Amino acid sequence: MKYDYLIVGAGLFGAVFAREAKDRGKKCLVVERRDHIAGNVYCEEVHGIQVHRYGAHIFHTSDRRVWDYVCRFAEFNNYVNSPIARYKDELYNLPFNMNTFSKMWNIATPAQAQEIIASQIADLGIMMPKNLEEQALSLVGRDVYEKLIKGYTEKQWGRDCRDLPAFIIKRLPLRFTYDNNYFNDRYQGIPIGGYTELVEKLLAGTEVRLKVDYLKNRQELDGLADKIIYTGMIDQFYDYALGVLQYRSVRFETEELEMENYQGNAVVNYTEREVPFTRIIEHKHFEFGKQPTTIISREYSSEWKKGDEPYYPVNDDRNNALYAQYRERAEKEARVIFGGRLGGYKYYDMDKVIAAALELCGTELG
Repeated sequence: MKYDYLIVGAGLFGAVFAREAKDRGKKCLVVERRDHIAGNVYCEEVHGIQVHRYGAHIFHTSDRRVWDYVCRFAEFNNYVNSPIARYKDELYNLPFNMNTFSKMWNIATPAQAQEIIASQIADLGIMMPKNLEEQALSLVGRDVYEKLIKGYTEKQWGRDCRDLPAFIIKRLPLRFTYDNNYFNDRYQGIPIGGYTELVEKLLAGTEVRLKVDYLKNRQELDGLADKIIYTGMIDQFYDYALGVLQYRSVRFETEELEMENYQGNAVVNYTEREVPFTRIIEHKHFEFGKQPTTIISREYSSEWKKGDEPYYPVNDDRNNALYAQYRERAEKEARVIFGGRLGGYKYYDMDKVIAAALELCGTELG
């Protein structure tokens, strides 16, 4: 059987391309090495709760075209991302806003908060930040940094903030309003019924083969299609010939608890270094669940090694230079098009993945 496109990976990028290609009369085969579709946005239903198996995913965008597109395949609820930060026994609202500052300093007005932050920044006298710690201190002052940034960031990256480059934190938004909405985007929510159902609708009518490792069956699979859309790791595609790109990985400890409500919020970040996990996700709150039990996931950040699931690219100068070499090689491929988070070695929000896939469809499919 001959296909127009072999799509490697059944995540959002591959699913959007498959849908658009099918609608244009193209025949596609999607292969996925995991035992499920939807990539890292995969949701598994357990006792009526949509469990985000690979971490919290909240859809948000200001791109009306992308919003209208996803709404063709899912109805979204009105969930607003308002995480809580826990430092020891203190609870703070995120993002950093007047609720945060009021709790931290027992103040009430934006002018008071701005004065405290400006005073702390001035006392530090950091003119040219040499590392992430100095960069963060120069942006938010000592209190916010010590309680809400330092420990969490060190757990995320597995190293001291003084050993991390300053560029990792380009800015730290400070809001001087009582607004706990984490995102500024116009459109936000969770697909009712979870992301897996959304991706199922994108892939409807397209052949999908699960538990198929493309790289182990490349010769056979390449012969089935005219072109290949590859959404896996670009360095792995070339058998790491130029070197290994770095990632951070994440692991989860998930458990069901015999209680209706564990923490009262979908996401609680644990910002002190001594707590080993970065956050706890209580999945039912993404869809305002009323089930008699609840399911939580503790999230641990870890160094990536071959065989682990890659989550976040380490986009420092060394890795970006190495990726550029792989990209140069990829651009010479006659039949292979690289895309998505792993193919492009770039962290993408979901809306940006969909936008990139639609852009490729426009140039490739017409």
